[in-house]
Amino acid sequence: MFTFVKVQAASVLGSLADYLMTILLVEVFSSWYLPANLAGNICGGSMQFIVCRSWAFGIKGSLRHQQVFKFVLVFIGNLILSAAGIYFFTHNMKMNYIISKTITSIFLGLTYNYIMQKKFVFS
Repeated sequence: MFTFVKVQAASVLGSLADYLMTILLVEVFSSWYLPANLAGNICGGSMQFIVCRSWAFGIKGSLRHQQVFKFVLVFIGNLILSAAGIYFFTHNMKMNYIISKTITSIFLGLTYNYIMQKKFVFS
């Protein structure tokens, strides 16, 4: 249970970086929300990997390249699911992109991301 809490804390840090990048690109640089979301996800995902590896799962050693490869595979799935969720809520449910991103991020963080990181990436 403690690992779950630590992973969620790492997820919050990653989400902060993700949201800052996404909102900056949309609101300041007038980017469309899907590419901005992609850039934000990459920024936040990178931060989350570093924090999860070193703190949440306490992994040290030289297997980093294997974990990076596994993380990238899982992350590609996350990018696809995230884009689909945000697009669905924004276009079909007529929600603001930030609300859509929040709903999708929480759902993926508590399900797909946690399970895949624990069972596949950092196992």
